[in-house]
Amino acid sequence: MNLTAIVVDDEANSRAIIRNYLGKYCPSVTVLGEAASVQETITLLAQHTPDVLFLDVEMPYGNAFDLLEQVPDRSFEIVFVTAYDHYAVDALNAQATYYLLKPIAIDNLIKAVDHVSHIRQREKELQDAVLIPKVTTTEGKITIPQQDGFEVLKISDILYCQADDNYTKIYLDQGQKLVSKTLKYFEDSLRTEGFVRTHKSFLVNVSKITRYRKGKGGSIVLSSGKELAVSSSKKGVLLDYFK
Repeated sequence: MNLTAIVVDDEANSRAIIRNYLGKYCPSVTVLGEAASVQETITLLAQHTPDVLFLDVEMPYGNAFDLLEQVPDRSFEIVFVTAYDHYAVDALNAQATYYLLKPIAIDNLIKAVDHVSHIRQREKELQDAVLIPKVTTTEGKITIPQQDGFEVLKISDILYCQADDNYTKIYLDQGQKLVSKTLKYFEDSLRTEGFVRTHKSFLVNVSKITRYRKGKGGSIVLSSGKELAVSSSKKGVLLDYFK
């Protein structure tokens, strides 16, 4: 899988070597930035969310372990890159993913990247398994993924869902949410919860409909006052709910 990285080393030549090696032998890695000190790294981490840090141990005004103490909830993997082997135990205690000795052997760099890639892929699979939107019918709730976890919504609070390319906007009694799932996904998830597809762009909570206006397809008015078009092909399915 593709990875993003930040290269941290106080020596410009060392940073250039890692960057060039990655570009030539590990094209799946995109370098987001470089830093020469703990503070520069902290600044970069405030701007980016890399998959991996290629991290030298010894730097001016603090070392790698000082840096990691300032980022206790890190989400990135760590590949130590150092000329000294006596930091290996400390690196292990810091939960490093890999330990590379300078001068860097290309084969070892490739192994490190492959190892990080395997870990990130596994994390993604686990996250997808846990954070995909799903309905808990016994509790009347649905979970939607967020960057830092997931949010639980009461199905009864949902007015309607609107397609937005490969995303879906969920409109609630209060506010709205944007979710990286298609409208078809929510149609399949919510069809047994009183939701009906009234249009190629809309999935509506039938309990929120307060009025239907006639027409070729017609339109519906929701409890919020929002009026939505009904396509002629979906009109029959909608009206079946009110027989």
